[in-house]
This record gives sequence, C-alpha cells and structure tokens, in this order.
Amino acid sequence: MDTAGYGTPTGVRELRLAVTAADWDAAVAFYRDELGLRQLDDFSSDRGRVVLLDAGRATLELVDENQAAFIDEVEVGRRVAGPIRVAVQVDDARATFARLTDAGAVPIAPPTRTPWNSLNARLQTPAALQLTLFEEPP
Repeated sequence: MDTAGYGTPTGVRELRLAVTAADWDAAVAFYRDELGLRQLDDFSSDRGRVVLLDAGRATLELVDENQAAFIDEVEVGRRVAGPIRVAVQVDDARATFARLTDAGAVPIAPPTRTPWNSLNARLQTPAALQLTLFEEPP
C-alpha cells in the first residue's frame, strides 16, 4: 500500500465527484468563490462548461446540463446519469471494469476512448450510483 496516501492496492488513484448543476454559475460561485475550493482547471468548450475544483484528496467537478449530456453521449451514447455521477481514476479501466462487472456491477457502457483522450467506462453500482472509471493516457 502507498504509505503517502496516493493510490491504493486496487489501483484507484482519484475519487472525482462530478456534479451536474442546473445553475452552473451559482454553483461555481459558491464552491470556488465562497467555500474557497481552488480552481485546478477549466475544461469548458462550446459543448458545455466544466471546472475542476480542488477539494483536498478528492475533486469536485461541476458541469452544466449540456456538458453532462455530452459526457453521457461520449461514454454511453445517450443521456443516462442523474445529477450525481461518481468518477474514479484507475490505472487500468478495462481490467477494473471487468473485475467490477464480475463483482456484480451492471455495465452501462464498456471502456471508450473519449475526445479528451481518457479511457472511460460506465457502471451502475450499489447504492444506485453511476460510476465512471477513467484511465488517463500515460
């Protein structure tokens, strides 16, 4: 086990909570400006708005409705997620997807290369959470 607290024996490297905000501007203002979460990046495009905020050992990803629909389109082919979708960075999306499917998670979409070059897969997991596994390129 990584004694520095980064990574785990299962290969999970990051928990990213992706929250779809109906009022994206108000959500960004609250979490970034009022709560004080440092903005790490802005991945906004003509398809939708998204900023990545530093929430300590996890990140809070705020996306608008258009970006949420775009992510679902890329990962699944249609709009399927509710307002909360948990995204976990892993070392090997294919192997983790297979292992979690074998453990009872219901596959929604297999690992798919995204326009932003991650390898993403979607599962329905216990507690009615949709889980995106994402593997970043080396």
